[in-house]
Formats: sequence, C-alpha cells, structure tokens
Amino acid sequence: MQQFSTAGYDRALTVFSPDGRLFQIEYAREAVKRGTTSIGIKSKEGVVLAVDKKIKSKLIEPSSVEKIFKIDEHIATASSGLVADARRLVDIARQQAQVNRLNYHEPISVTGLAKYIGDLEQMYTQSGGIRPFGISLIIGGVSDGEPKLYETDPSGALVEYKATAIGLGRDKAFDLFEEKYEEDISLEDAIDLAIEGLYLATDGKVIDDSVEISVVDKDTEKYRKLNDDEIQNYVKKVIDRKEQEKIEAEKKAEEEAKEKEAKKAAKKAEREAKKAEEESKESSDEEIKDDE
Repeated sequence: MQQFSTAGYDRALTVFSPDGRLFQIEYAREAVKRGTTSIGIKSKEGVVLAVDKKIKSKLIEPSSVEKIFKIDEHIATASSGLVADARRLVDIARQQAQVNRLNYHEPISVTGLAKYIGDLEQMYTQSGGIRPFGISLIIGGVSDGEPKLYETDPSGALVEYKATAIGLGRDKAFDLFEEKYEEDISLEDAIDLAIEGLYLATDGKVIDDSVEISVVDKDTEKYRKLNDDEIQNYVKKVIDRKEQEKIEAEKKAEEEAKEKEAKKAAKKAEREAKKAEEESKESSDEEIKDDE
C-alpha cells in the first residue's frame, strides 16, 4: 500500500488522509496509551475497576489523584489519558444519569449510558474547530441484575468486555486476562486478578498507595470504593505471591541449568569413555599385528 505523509492531513480533525485515516483521532489514542493503567473485570458477583494512579511526587496527596469516578449508585468509570477530559465526560455522564431518573423514574442502564458517552465522543470527531477527547473510559456497573462492562475509544467506538485494560501496559494485562479469566470468577478473585494485571503492566512497581479499586456489587447494585486497608491487604497478597513465583522460577531455572550441565558432563564422559575404548581396541589390534 502506498504510504502517505501526515503533512496537511493532521491539521484539521475532519480531513481524511488518502488512505482513510483521521490522524487527530490517532493522536488522541496515543494520549490514552501514555496514560496510567486502568482495568475493568466483570465477575458473576459484580464489576471491579482498578487503576494505577502513578503518584509522581511524594509531595502529592494520593487521595487527591482520582482515576475512578462514581457516575450513579450502580455505575462507575475508570479513565486513562487526559484526566481533565475525563472529568468533563464524567460530569456529562452524571448529568445524563440524573436526567434519566427524572424523566423515566428509573436508573439509567449501563448500556444506555455507555452508548450515550460513545455517541458524544463520536460527535467530537465530525466538527471543525474542536478536538477529540484524549481519553478512554471503562464503564462498569449492574443493570437489571446483570454486570456490564464497556470500553469507549476517542473515536466513539464502543465495545463490551468481560475483562479489559487501557493505558500503559495494556497488552501485558490483556495477555494475563486471556490466560486466567474465567466466566464464573468471583468478586474476590476478580480483584486479585485486577491487581495482578496492574503488577504486570507496571513491571512489578505497583504499590498500595498508587492503587485505587472500586466495585459494583451485583446483589446490592451499589458502588463501593475499597478503603486503604483493604487495598493494602490485596496488594500485599499479590506481591507476596509474585515474589514467591519469582523465587520458584529462579530455583527451577537453576535446577534445569544444573541438570543440563549434568547431562552435558555425562555425554562428555560417555564420549571420552568411547574414545578411550576405541584407542584401547586400536592398541590391542596393533599388538596382535606385531606378534604376528
């Protein structure tokens, strides 16, 4: 396929490049990829949202950095990308949730809210003089007794997931979920899996002060944010397990190396013994010839 320069085609949001790309949207996706890791997991008992807040300075109050937002009693969202854009979308989502309650006297469905946010993000890809939202959201909650989990994209695309991750380290977390996620996973195991996903996404640098976790319980259909002690216990459990796995992996590698060396030494000894045997046979043959 012919390659086209971005020059001229990324100056306006509404201009397609010759190969059908909108570069401003791709740039917005890059902003999301550079954001901190956010994870959402759907379990049989509810939905788990977990984020790495990535506190950059010890002078920052960790509680002031917010990446998980409560939308309604039964819906929450986790963000990655430009936090200011996330706050704007969250305000709109909260307003829409209240409008739905006033107009229809019932809570908005997770699917309905996710579609509304997706439509809004898509609107910001079709008008001049504006830019797309540099944010992706994981929207999770419980509607009609069923946990739901959606991911939005700066383009307005909307996908429902069983487990997903956005931001830095997304691929590592995805690989873990594809390996370990099960349909009947419990809420406790989902929290554990989410923290393990953050652990891998951050290359083992996750700490309890930087982790924020919220759940929406299926039975109560209520949002709850885990307190610091609960998060500390979960994080410690995962870190201890990963450290133990690391020790066992190193021990196994050491044993395999020793076994490999032993096999190598055994083969060498076998070759030397065979060589000595051949030399001894040749010497015996020569002595027989001399006697003749």
